[in-house]
Amino acid sequence: MAEEIVISVSPLETRVALVEASLLQEIFIERSHTRVTVGNIYKGKVVRVLPGLQSAFVDIGQPRAAFMHISDLVDSQFKYIEVGTDAKTQYPPIQQVIREGQEILVQVTKEPINTKGARATTSISIASRFLVYTPRNAHVGISQRIEDELARERLQTLMADIHQPHHEGGFIVRTASERATDDEIRRDAVLLRKRWQLINQQGSTAQVASTIYEDLPIHLRAMRDIINRETASILVDNQKVFEAIERFLTDFIPEKLECLQQVSSKVPLFDAHNLEDQIAKALDRTVPLKSGGYLVIDQTEAMTTVDVNTGAFVGRKDLEETVYRTNLEAAAAIPRQLKLRNIGGIVILDFIDMINEEHKRQVIRTLEKGQQADRVRWNISGISDLGLVEMTRKRTHESLLKMMCAPCPTCDGRGFIKTAETVCLEIYREIHRKARKFFGNECLILAAQSVIDRLLDEDAPCISELSAALECSIRLQVETSYSQEQFDVVVPLQR
Repeated sequence: MAEEIVISVSPLETRVALVEASLLQEIFIERSHTRVTVGNIYKGKVVRVLPGLQSAFVDIGQPRAAFMHISDLVDSQFKYIEVGTDAKTQYPPIQQVIREGQEILVQVTKEPINTKGARATTSISIASRFLVYTPRNAHVGISQRIEDELARERLQTLMADIHQPHHEGGFIVRTASERATDDEIRRDAVLLRKRWQLINQQGSTAQVASTIYEDLPIHLRAMRDIINRETASILVDNQKVFEAIERFLTDFIPEKLECLQQVSSKVPLFDAHNLEDQIAKALDRTVPLKSGGYLVIDQTEAMTTVDVNTGAFVGRKDLEETVYRTNLEAAAAIPRQLKLRNIGGIVILDFIDMINEEHKRQVIRTLEKGQQADRVRWNISGISDLGLVEMTRKRTHESLLKMMCAPCPTCDGRGFIKTAETVCLEIYREIHRKARKFFGNECLILAAQSVIDRLLDEDAPCISELSAALECSIRLQVETSYSQEQFDVVVPLQR
């Protein structure tokens, strides 16, 4: 199906949207004050080694030190041991591999998320249009998305010629190489090797915590990574970015030049394609399904849960068929929602319980089929006895929700606030704690409008009883700056 890439540029941010049949599939956002660091290479300094966690922290010049596990160190730096029949990898103690104060070249693989610093690795890779060069790993691999056997054989033969035994490093052949010529792939290999030589030279002389290599800006990364045979148009609303993309396409993807268009900025580009509304809907917890069912997506610190509900869908035959149809539709919708919202980490899918084993298999197959269109790696388990599917999706950036939203200052991200009744009961308990202080004096209660309204209405008899028991007058005052959960019980100063 034909795809559109829509690029909107403003002084404060650049947004890239992937659209298919007028439906937003993915959104990438880069803001001027929070530049993307994944793919960047830094000269770092090990500031702390944690033997108990087999991990280390590396200063790369960011506010928080980057985290690096022993598995993030390349094989060329140490020899790991295969033990037992399960061929499990046993790594040496990290203090034998690196030491505090050591200067190393690292690449960011995961953006800082919440309070955590970036994730880094010494297993560096540099991407081009057709290849990924791994200078510290001699392995040569071909993308699994290239399924044509003749194409795979051609690429294997070509890479055997490009990657001679005397050459350092290795390559991963990207999906775009399937339609590339041999000369184009050879040219990419030469460029990547030269680029690594330059990076290596700069790394040896650069200062600690400095940037050695920056990945392409977001609009050019989109050209390198998103464009495929289905791309029908590339719409841009900024002259400077249009010219940069035009040069990039001329040099590397000339067959897509005719797809590039500069659009007038009179009407906001995302508004013209109804993308703003779709982005807003991607922040909602609830996702309606065409049948009348719906999904409820909740993101927490540990994981994301997706709950499937039949909602208004009552079906036509029986309960099992209704449940199956709802789960099948949900399984088709979930991959798009995970891509669109950029949800990563552990994801728990709570499908409605099914009895028929074939129905369960069909739901998993639908889920796996939707996953194939995602460039990010998934790992899906089967359906458990409780109807739950455990899966993981590789996380490299903040989710759309975390990028665009902040926790509510009123509920502190809980999603709920105490009722006015609950707050009134807390006020009574506070008065009883300080009964001696209020005895014979005036008591002033400061609270939000909703709480004061309840004290004046449903709880008026209780206020009268307290006033009589404490032999004090109780005065109520609305404090407009207070949230519903905030209150103060005080003794006013005597004038």
